[in-house]
Amino acid sequence: MRRLLLPTLALTLLLAGCKGRTQAPEEGMDVVPEALTDSVAIQKAAQALPEEPVMDIVTSMGTIKVRLFKDTPRHRDNFVMLALSGYYDNLMFHRVIDGFMIQGGDPISRDTLRVDSWGQGGPGYTLPAEILDADGNPLHRHKKGALAAARRGNLANPFKESSGSQFYLVQNPDNCVHLDGEYTVFGETVAGFNVIDKIAATPADRYDRPLTAVVIYSVRPDEEMNKIEEKTPDSE
Repeated sequence: MRRLLLPTLALTLLLAGCKGRTQAPEEGMDVVPEALTDSVAIQKAAQALPEEPVMDIVTSMGTIKVRLFKDTPRHRDNFVMLALSGYYDNLMFHRVIDGFMIQGGDPISRDTLRVDSWGQGGPGYTLPAEILDADGNPLHRHKKGALAAARRGNLANPFKESSGSQFYLVQNPDNCVHLDGEYTVFGETVAGFNVIDKIAATPADRYDRPLTAVVIYSVRPDEEMNKIEEKTPDSE
């Protein structure tokens, strides 16, 4: 990865907010990899990745592997650096709708005493939309497993800027067609579609919050798949 667009100040603030947040996964789960806590180390680790890196979203219900798109570089780079800094560690999928999508990435979701505020948090910045190509057509569509950025509605957000950290994964593309051209899709699932289905099927309350916690233990680069990605012609 050769373009790292998250400002140094924003990265410093992220690191300050992520320190001390560790939680061992349940017995039988993969060990959560260590987060990086140095901005220079994060930059170097991100630069070592292929242009379309594969990231492992390790959850309490299994692992979802997603490939990030090179034609949405701001969202790609932001997601990678949040992941490397440990920002996503121990957050919840705070909104699940069977037959639609699953949503996570809100730092407030670590705090079970602030359940009523889940879905309102972020890193303190937004990202410019990366939705359309030069001809005005959607760069990517909401297919099964599409990874997209959440955002505020059009009235408060006419330029469709994305949340700095909240994302969602499409579970049923038939019910997400209306989102094409409206939200930035910046990745796709390459493995773990069944995990998306399991999470989406989790019983939820009337606010779509899971009745049983669905934890994101970590988001980190997939070492094996990224080695393969590095060897492809497009990433040279």
